[in-house]
This record gives sequence, C-alpha cells and structure tokens, in this order.
Amino acid sequence: MLAPGSGPELRTWFAPLWRQISWLTCWIALCTAEALPACPLPCTCDGHGLQVDCSGRGLTALPPDLPAATRTLLLLNNRLSFLPGGAFASLSGLQRLDLSNNFLDGLPRTAFGELANLTELQLRNNSLRALDPELLRPLPRLRHLDLSLNGLARLPPGLFDGLPALRSLFLRANRLQSLDRRTFEPLAGLQLLQVGDNPWECDCHLRDFKHWLEWFSYRGGRLDQLTCTLPKELRGKDMRAVPMEMFNYCSQLDGQQSSAGLEVPGPPCTKASPEPPKPKPGPEPEPEPSTACPQKQRPRPVSVRRAIGTVIIAGVVCGVVCIMMVVAAAYGCIYASLMAKYHRELKKRQPLMGDPEGEHEDQKQISSVA
Repeated sequence: MLAPGSGPELRTWFAPLWRQISWLTCWIALCTAEALPACPLPCTCDGHGLQVDCSGRGLTALPPDLPAATRTLLLLNNRLSFLPGGAFASLSGLQRLDLSNNFLDGLPRTAFGELANLTELQLRNNSLRALDPELLRPLPRLRHLDLSLNGLARLPPGLFDGLPALRSLFLRANRLQSLDRRTFEPLAGLQLLQVGDNPWECDCHLRDFKHWLEWFSYRGGRLDQLTCTLPKELRGKDMRAVPMEMFNYCSQLDGQQSSAGLEVPGPPCTKASPEPPKPKPGPEPEPEPSTACPQKQRPRPVSVRRAIGTVIIAGVVCGVVCIMMVVAAAYGCIYASLMAKYHRELKKRQPLMGDPEGEHEDQKQISSVA
C-alpha cells in the first residue's frame, strides 16, 4: 500500500525514464529504415528487398532506383517496348528476371550486361523478331531461357556460345522453319528443348539439325515434338521419325550447287524487272542483257508412297524370278531322271552280241524321245 503523496513522486520519477525509452525506440526505428533498401513506388518488395515485384503495373519504362541487392525482378504483364543498353547494370546480383507478356520488339546487345549471376531469363510472349548474336554472352550461369511466343524466324549462329550451363530452352510458337546445327552444338548440358508449334520445313536445310537431335536424344535429352509442315508428303510427321534415306537427294543438290558455283556469275538479278523504256526515234539500240531472275525449281522431296510402291514391285519381280528358277530346276531334275531310267532299260534290252536291227530300232526310239 503506497503512502499518501507517493503518486506525484512516481510520476515525476518515471517521466524522464519514459522520454529516454521513447527517444531510443525512435532512433532504432530510424536506423532500421535507413538500413533497408528503398522500394520503387509502383512495385512491392519483400522485407529485405531481395524480390521486387513490378508485374501488372502498366509500366512503359523500367522503374528507377531498384535496390542493388535485388535477386528476383518481376516485370511481366506490363507495356515495356524498349530496354536501354545496360538497363540492369546496377543489379549485379540479380538471379531471376521475368520480362514476359510485354511489347519488346528488339533488344540491344548490352541489354543484359553485368548480369553474370543471372540463372533464369523469361522473354515469353513479346514481339521479338531477331536477336543479336552477342545478346546472351554476359550470362555464363544462365540455366533457363524462355523465348516462346515471339516472332523469331531464325536464330543467329553463335547465339548460345556463351551458355555452357543452360539446361532448358523454350522456342515454342515462333516462326522458325529451320535451325542450324552449329547454333546448338555449344549446349552440351542442355536437358530440355521445346520447339513445337513452328512451321518446320523438313528439307535439306533441316538435315544437319536432325543429326543433332538424334545425338541429343541419345544422351537423354527431352524434346517435345518437331512436326513437319512442308513438304506435303511429310506434313504432320515428327522429324525424328523421318528416315535419313528421305534426304539422299540433298547430296545431289550439294553437288549441283558446288558445280554451279564454278560458272561465271552473270549480272545481278532483280525480283521485279522495271518496265522497258519507250523507244526513241532513231536507230534501234542493241538489246541489253536481261536481269530478270530465272525461275528456280524447288527440289522435290522423295515421295513416301512412291518409295513403298517401288519396294513392293521389286519384291514381286524377285518372287516371280525365284519361282521360275525353281520350276526350271524341277524340270531339269525330272528330265534327267527320265533319261537315266530310259538308258537303264535300253541296256537291259540290248543283246549280248550286237544286233544291227535292234540298234536301228533303238536309235529310232532315242530320236523320238529326244
């Protein structure tokens, strides 16, 4: 029980202590706020700023002042159409970058410079038409790359030269018609490749890549499906199921092209020849050499039905020849046995001393049998 008058004394004693505790609490909170990295206003960050989520914010440019300690940066579902060179130079520790579902139609050579620790890059569903051969060189630790749902018509040689750690590559739903084997040979550690939903032309341009696919499948790599669109004879078939005999005509085309390369080149040809100028009065000028492009015949691939029909016809002919040989051999054996039987009977009927009349009759019988 407190003595009378002790209440004001306690308040007087606790007041300075309470002020000190309040100042200490404010100082700790201020120091903590200064130590944590600032998060860009349109984005959300986790407690330590390691993951910055700027997805679905309608951004047309990269947010400024991204935390230098960022490990994951999500920029999907925005309206980004351009990335400046060295856009992520301050994020040297970035490991995952997602730029999916934007409007990127081109990437500068130095777009991903200084991202040596990046392991995952998502560029799905953009408007990319071409890629610089040195775009991915600064990413030696990249393991997952998604280029699906773009407008890529070709992959430049050397694009994957600096990616020894790449494990999965997605190229679905582009405009790829053929691929160069040399582009994929540096990917010794690749385990998953998806190339479906592309208009593949299974002709001589894809022959070398088919050899690489066989090696890729042999060492355990996984491939979704490479369905042929052209030629018509192979439409809907998986490229891996097409026998290599279907590409025998490619060596003939290579020989023709090499021999044609020795010819003297003529004037350059143009796709659309201009209209001839109206003749001027006077002597007729000498005719100029035509620069119109000659119509090139497209190499016609071997027909599967024709090949099967040829095999069937050859088998029937061989069977008929074999049957005729068996019949001829049987006829020879029967004839030989009859002649041997006849000679045995002839010897039995021949007298011990020669009989001219009998010999004359025997000769008649032999001639009749012959």
